[in-house]
Amino acid sequence: MMSATRPIPRASVLAIEAYVPGKSAAPGVAKIYKLSSNESPLGASPAAIEAFRALAQKLELYPDGSATRLREAIAARYGLDASRIVCGNGSDDLLHLLTSAYVGPGDEGIFTAHGFLVYRIAILAAGGVPVVADETNLTADVDAILARVTPRTKIVFLANPNNPTGTYIPYEEVKRLHAALPKNVLLVLDAAYAEYVRRNDYSAGIELVSESENVVMTRTFSKIYGLANLRIGWCYAPAHVCDAINRIRGPFNLNGAAIEAGIAAMQDSAHIEKSIAHNEQWLAWLTAEIVGLGLEVTPSVGNFLLVHIPLRNGKNAKDADAFLASRGLILRNVASYGLPDYLRLTVGTEEANRLVVAALRDFVKEWARA
Repeated sequence: MMSATRPIPRASVLAIEAYVPGKSAAPGVAKIYKLSSNESPLGASPAAIEAFRALAQKLELYPDGSATRLREAIAARYGLDASRIVCGNGSDDLLHLLTSAYVGPGDEGIFTAHGFLVYRIAILAAGGVPVVADETNLTADVDAILARVTPRTKIVFLANPNNPTGTYIPYEEVKRLHAALPKNVLLVLDAAYAEYVRRNDYSAGIELVSESENVVMTRTFSKIYGLANLRIGWCYAPAHVCDAINRIRGPFNLNGAAIEAGIAAMQDSAHIEKSIAHNEQWLAWLTAEIVGLGLEVTPSVGNFLLVHIPLRNGKNAKDADAFLASRGLILRNVASYGLPDYLRLTVGTEEANRLVVAALRDFVKEWARA
């Protein structure tokens, strides 16, 4: 048997298709409107920006490895026990930590058909087996998830609301899912877009975590708080889960600027309310306008829309994407999510929203006569 001539990664690592972020450029276009990454069109809180600047005087110092003050600010905002909060370098960091702690070679992790791509990556990176549950009308289906549970299942990921579809399941369905799962299976509720949801039957999962031993809720500062560049995530979990992931996370996995800006952002309720109001207004407007063009839009409770552009007269979503990019409007091609006939559109500024509708109107005219 010949020996290897160089280090060889594990087979599960080589099975990973690397995550590809949304585009941020269109060659030859003077002004870009980036509507591909679900970023906040209002930006960060002025208080958060000031806190970030102030940290520049302390760059030689290590940050607090436990992000104590940020965890306390989060706990104060939601009425939680700060000792049951763990912060990370974005919620992606926490998703990987949770998977690494609970999934080993041959173990199974479940997620839905159009769930966040990081779930598959994290499971494979841990040596586990990704298991996909079907969705119904681009929405998580509790019965389909439960049907995929086996004795090898160790973790279930539920993005609620889901990216890239924008759909959600009511809290009663989340509780039904949890009640039917084996007690040794960890249920991870990814609530990255929770702040945008305006539905009475929705819950991010705080109550379920508080009363359960196998539920974790993850959140992010990248969306409504406008701090995507600083990579701040947090989770609320049972004490024993926090203990497990604190053992394996990097000792300084959140930098000082992120901690200070996160605290300021969490405390600026006026900016949060302004961001919620902007999204509520323009999400509804974009939905109505795009449907009025004859395009199908998946009802969304997040800060983005999934627009259906099937093949017609030789043109499809890929052609629409190129057409919009030629006008500086960058949307998210979601073929990697198994949705080749769709584009995801982030709610932008008023200017960007009006421009994208006008551009889609022109594309539909070409689409119809092609």
